Amino acid sequence: QVQLVESGGGLVQPGGSLRLSCAASGSIFSINTMGWYRQAPGKQRELVAAITIGGSTNYADSVKGRFTISRDNAKNTVYLQMNSLKPEDTAVYYCNADLREDPESELYDYWGQGTQVTVSS
Repeated sequence: QVQLVESGGGLVQPGGSLRLSCAASGSIFSINTMGWYRQAPGKQRELVAAITIGGSTNYADSVKGRFTISRDNAKNTVYLQMNSLKPEDTAVYYCNADLREDPESELYDYWGQGTQVTVSS
C-alpha cells in the first residue's frame, strides 16, 4: 500500500516563505511525475507545479518566479519552496505522485491528505 505524507504547511505573513515536503512510502517500484496541487475554498483543485523523474518542471503562471519544485528520487520525496507568498496562495496543498507499484503494473495516481497553507497578516 502506498502512502503520501505531506508536511510543512502553516500560517505565514504576506511576503513570507514556506517549504512543503511530501514523502511517498510503501510498495513503490518507480515514480514518474510528482506534483503539487492546491484547492482554495469554493474553487477547483489546480496544478501548482510538477516535476518529472528527469527533473523537467512545469509551473502555474500564478506561481512562476516565486515557487520552486524539486525532488529527491532516492527518498521518493518532492518539495515545494514557496517564497513571496500572497494571500491568494491560501489553500489546501495536495501532493500527487504518478507511480508503479511493481514492474508489471500500470501507472496510477496517488494523493496525499493535504496540508493547509494560510497567508495572512
